[in-house]
Amino acid sequence: MTRITVAKGDGIGPEIMDATLAIIQAAGARIEIDEIEVGEKVYLSGNTSGIARESWDIIRRNKVFLKAPITTPQGGGYKSLNVTTRKSLGLYANVRPCFTLHPFVQTKHPKMDVVIIRENEEDLYAGIEHQQTDEVVQCLKLISRPGCEKIVRYAFEYARQYGRKKVTCFSKDNIMKQTDGLFHQVFDEIAAEYPDLENEHWIVDIGAAKLADTPEIFDVIVMPNLYGDILSDVAAQIAGSVGLAGSSNIGAECAMFEAIHGSAPRRAGQNLANPSGLLQGAILMLTHIGQQDIAEKVQNAWLKTIEDGIHTYDVFVDGVSTEKVGTREFAEAVIARLGQTPVKLKPVRYATDVVMHLPEYRRKPAAKKDLVGVDIFVHWAGTDATELAAKIQPLDGADVKLSIITNRGIKVYPDGFPETYCTDHWRCRFKPVDGAEITKHHIIQLMQTAENLGVDVIKTENLYAFDGRAAYSLGQGQ
Repeated sequence: MTRITVAKGDGIGPEIMDATLAIIQAAGARIEIDEIEVGEKVYLSGNTSGIARESWDIIRRNKVFLKAPITTPQGGGYKSLNVTTRKSLGLYANVRPCFTLHPFVQTKHPKMDVVIIRENEEDLYAGIEHQQTDEVVQCLKLISRPGCEKIVRYAFEYARQYGRKKVTCFSKDNIMKQTDGLFHQVFDEIAAEYPDLENEHWIVDIGAAKLADTPEIFDVIVMPNLYGDILSDVAAQIAGSVGLAGSSNIGAECAMFEAIHGSAPRRAGQNLANPSGLLQGAILMLTHIGQQDIAEKVQNAWLKTIEDGIHTYDVFVDGVSTEKVGTREFAEAVIARLGQTPVKLKPVRYATDVVMHLPEYRRKPAAKKDLVGVDIFVHWAGTDATELAAKIQPLDGADVKLSIITNRGIKVYPDGFPETYCTDHWRCRFKPVDGAEITKHHIIQLMQTAENLGVDVIKTENLYAFDGRAAYSLGQGQ
């Protein structure tokens, strides 16, 4: 028996969780359940995290968490419990299988069978945001080498262990050369360790277009957090419906399983919701805890139910479906088919010998790190970069001088264009004079001079070279 933690969530959550548990328990799942309360009620009780400390203790003890969708209250001050759980428990890999059920669920892509593997802990989902001026806010995009190595290696291991043939990387490293550039670089490094698998890289915009148009050319796709979040929903929808898809969130110690859709409060309490997404999450859970026999029985019964045309309202189509049923009735139909296999849809068989080789991350030797400049960000309400340059000219010294000024990344001084629209957020880059060295003492002096001049410095960013390679972006147009 495996003890798991269950949260029934909000909106349609309790209904689809009851249906899901009824199915897997009828199939003989060898589980014991500890139920916890998370989500809207906890938020509104004054707990801005949406989860109590004792609930964390139960999740961490059991290490397996089956969670229904939750509602995060509108307004500021509430953090996403999904993101918090993934990051707090180190659930670095989000795995979302997206496959078609043609011809029983409508799709334009009858041969689609794609697995999206999404990095789950960092990127823009670090959630580090600041308002810096009247007109500009920022969100920090954090990409780390260990984060990249863990998710990329997981993708290749998943492909190898589950008989997939190809791993594709999506990134935007033609624009974000440092962050997405690192993700692509690590992908290429690790791909070389798996000569038995095809590998390829796509810029995310054209990759997304091809995924929407010709998904059958892809097999396993790995990508950073934001792209993966968006495109896994796209992939699930074009496969048939977001409501049919589940996901697993895998870490070194713990794992969480869920539907990919939200809590749909407008459908709550009406016996309408399709429990399939959460059921798919539960099937992923069963394979994770070594109960592949139960997972097979449930998945094949679910496929037989879909094949027999027993459909909830969201996928019901006259002429294809045979009976429109509610949440409870759908669960009963799946239970009635336990032990059966589909005839037209391909039955599943889950391997019991899957062993993922995921070595612990080992930090590489430190590179030689040299300070080579500083960006000073200034809040200034003017519009003429030449005027700003004159205002900060006294910051120049014998060793350090103003190099460029950018506004929203585009160079506006020197030789800017009057057509460039400027906000009140300016990046002023100072570089050492030829032959000179810059130190943090120089930066402190720059800051002190700026303060004396009444220049509103909102932040600084040191510029470094690692092993002689400039590790910062140029201004656009530079």
